[in-house]
Amino acid sequence: MKVLFIGGTGLISTAASKLAVQQGFDLYLLNRGNRDTFIPEGATVLRGDIHNRDEMESLLSNSHFDIVVNWIVFHKEDIERDINYFTGKTNQYIFISTAATYQRPPAYYILDESTPQHNPGWDYAVNKIACEERLIREYREKGFPMTIVRPSHTYGDTSIPFAITSWAHPWTIIDRILKGKKIIVPGDGTSLWTITHNTDFAKGLVGLLGNTQTLGHAFHITSDEVKTWDQYLAAIGQAIGVEPQPIHITSECISRAMPEFKAPLFGDTCNSYVLDNSKIKRFVPGYTATTSFEHGIRQSIAYFRQHPELQTVDEALNAKMDQLIAAYEAFLTSV
Repeated sequence: MKVLFIGGTGLISTAASKLAVQQGFDLYLLNRGNRDTFIPEGATVLRGDIHNRDEMESLLSNSHFDIVVNWIVFHKEDIERDINYFTGKTNQYIFISTAATYQRPPAYYILDESTPQHNPGWDYAVNKIACEERLIREYREKGFPMTIVRPSHTYGDTSIPFAITSWAHPWTIIDRILKGKKIIVPGDGTSLWTITHNTDFAKGLVGLLGNTQTLGHAFHITSDEVKTWDQYLAAIGQAIGVEPQPIHITSECISRAMPEFKAPLFGDTCNSYVLDNSKIKRFVPGYTATTSFEHGIRQSIAYFRQHPELQTVDEALNAKMDQLIAAYEAFLTSV
């Protein structure tokens, strides 16, 4: 089958690109060439910018793909563009949405694909919901062959996931642990959370490729492993051989000191819930996530140690965290 990945070299999509090639898909990657080192052998690269309409219409004018997966759609306008691009040019269009679209805070602790979508405090989730609604309308009214996929908190070799961390400089949390600095954990550290390795997500995503029974459906794809934030931090410490020093601070206090964390905290990571993967398992028989966090985080740490150039530290965030911790500890000693 001829498959087009728009993007395909990001944190989540890299593993899916590799697996798709391994399983014999004729994979094309449309990107601007900024991450060539993440292109798997056997994939064909199409150089171009999806946002350049003239360039794309010229590139796609005589092309038909059995499957199109767009990894980099974030606004309803992008969906409108893709509907125009790919109507009549693909048998399956997969939109990569997010599990952050589900109701926050959840009314019930187990979430499945029928959970209401309502997360007004986070623009990222609001925009993804608008994208889904537009696709669903196009499917219902005109039969546009869409499938929706909702990943949750996903990581791989090049990332070190946690609730309060630097995504641009993942080594920051490791540097803090190694130096004996305290690590901010939202709430009391007991919220239930799921973190999925990108190779596990890839198995579910690739299993949906070309499956016409998925048209009109939405799927989230996550691990079944559920831990608290305290347990995730402990596992990171075990991976580097140093016991972390957590400090539990309310999400409200964190958001006041570091406003950039307010939306993802209240819109996602401070909520406690479990994702039910029954649906993806029905449509992709045999799907199961097999990479435990303890194993996956050791792989990530090993990768960073093999690539010292990636061991950069977000000093601006470090300073904000140190300031918040000092203020919070001063408050605790005053009461």
